[in-house]
Amino acid sequence: MSVVRTRIAPSPTGDPHVGTAYIALFNMAFAKKMGGEFILRIEDTDQVRSTPESEQMILDALRWLGIEWSEGPDVGGPHGPYRQSERSEIYRKYALELVEKGHAFYAFETPEELDAMREQQREQGLPQKYDGRALLLTQEEISAKLEAGVPYVIRMKVPEEGTCLVQDMLRGEIEIDWAQVDMQVLLKADGLPTYHLANVVDDHLMGITHVIRGEEWINSAPKHILLYQYFGWDMPTLCHMPLLRNPDKSKLSKRKNPTSILYYQRMGFLPEAVINYLGRMGWSMPDEREKFSLPEMIEHFDIQRVSLGGPVFDVDKLKWLNGTWIREEHTPEQFMQKFAEWAFAPERISAIAPLIMPRIDTFSDVADVAGFFLKGQLAIDASSFADIKLEEETLRKGLQFALWRLEALRSWEKDNIFNEMKTLAQQLGVKPKDFFAPLFVAIAGTTASVSVFDSMSILGPDLTRSRLRHAVSVVGGPSKKEAKRWEKEFAQLGQESE
Repeated sequence: MSVVRTRIAPSPTGDPHVGTAYIALFNMAFAKKMGGEFILRIEDTDQVRSTPESEQMILDALRWLGIEWSEGPDVGGPHGPYRQSERSEIYRKYALELVEKGHAFYAFETPEELDAMREQQREQGLPQKYDGRALLLTQEEISAKLEAGVPYVIRMKVPEEGTCLVQDMLRGEIEIDWAQVDMQVLLKADGLPTYHLANVVDDHLMGITHVIRGEEWINSAPKHILLYQYFGWDMPTLCHMPLLRNPDKSKLSKRKNPTSILYYQRMGFLPEAVINYLGRMGWSMPDEREKFSLPEMIEHFDIQRVSLGGPVFDVDKLKWLNGTWIREEHTPEQFMQKFAEWAFAPERISAIAPLIMPRIDTFSDVADVAGFFLKGQLAIDASSFADIKLEEETLRKGLQFALWRLEALRSWEKDNIFNEMKTLAQQLGVKPKDFFAPLFVAIAGTTASVSVFDSMSILGPDLTRSRLRHAVSVVGGPSKKEAKRWEKEFAQLGQESE
């Protein structure tokens, strides 16, 4: 029997997500329990959104939780490189191999032609997928387009009839009609692969034996199975984990729950408690106890104990578990040390000190001036905004629009935050000073605070957005009727700033 090898393959396009840690944890626990290897690779083929900073945050956040890998972009290994952006020639070689074997084809449609195709399918009530028109081209037409340098993608061929049987470790046999499966693009016009080609090629070349991933990938399984068949490779065992849910059972999202691992680190959660809580997401120890360490989870791990019901990520439950870890696993001396490491970390204090020094006369003033940096959610209510010089609707709309604008902000730097908020104030016809005032209250609890943009930068995107969501809720978010109007207005403002 071959050595078990599992992997996690995050995209470095934002803050490290708790969902990534959840899937990484189960991959690592399964591999370790089976005496195998767990590896990490970076899926950075989205060159527009991928950043080195995001990659480093993912690596740091997973390590903070105690998740370790034996191969990866930072530790190397025999199957590198471990960044997909560094493997372009490998993917191109295999894409062309599929074309030569007759399993894939060149497609030359422009984005406008594809949009027109989908619009026609919509009007006719047909499924929106590629209609196979490029398969009608003759070899002479294809050669002429290639020689002329016409941009192209490479798509895979898919059966039009019949059923694909997907074997899943947790779900047994899943049937998916081929009629539902699109002729997937494998190689994009920029020469980079899509997830599907890169995923299959990398898993094969890196010897992955078990693919443990979220259930959102079930519908992609037929494409992957087909690619393994086309290449003549052995198929790894598939296991699709249930998705994490908000308390209202919707898919876990940053608009309803903080989703960044960095948020929980910043809030003062213990990594042992967070990894413990993630381990409870759809899985349980044989004795059903709620508190357990990572080594204990690995020792007792059995993937068949995973429940397919959508596990609910409840921050209040996580707080309870974290409190249990604090009280049961720390002496007062250990507690003081951990608290000091969290509250007085040099990188945090070095950022805060220059902001608060001009505002204090004694060290005892620090708590009042800088206390909001050490808090989670602020104790504000509608009366906290009583002195704001804005009409009620402008206040409500301004906070909501600020939240939406900051949710879309990719580079979380002070200057970027300031420019976005200043532009938004101008677009809404509000003096920047008046527009910024409620932001101070939302972020610091008062207008008499250090620079709100420095504060946002230091607090980080997830804690900043969480406080803004709370502020929107206390002043009153949009009603259903208002929401449509506001969303339309916000979209128009976005078009103006482009």
